[in-house]
Amino acid sequence: MESEYSYKERKVISIGAVSELTGLSERQIRYYEERKLIFPSRSNRGNRKYSFSDVERLIDIANKREEGVRTDEIRMEYKKEKTREDRETRKKMIQGQLNARFMTQKNGKRFS
Repeated sequence: MESEYSYKERKVISIGAVSELTGLSERQIRYYEERKLIFPSRSNRGNRKYSFSDVERLIDIANKREEGVRTDEIRMEYKKEKTREDRETRKKMIQGQLNARFMTQKNGKRFS
């Protein structure tokens, strides 16, 4: 069974479908890519492919732009978010390693 994360991150949606889903023009979508706000993959033929997460991000970008937020400000906000998420992930990994180590010492057993 695949996790929700994997399907949301799979880059399978064409720029035309993303345009329909978001209400943004293809030109706007390419512009946000140029501004390093989204990162589509490319098919063998060079066509851009987007994920459901990209669609959600584009909607968020469009909303922020309507509120007057500049693209460089949006990019900085996303960088800060990513840094926070990375720290939290690292913290959880370390905590898990400590818990596993503590449990093996406490029980005198080793996990394989």
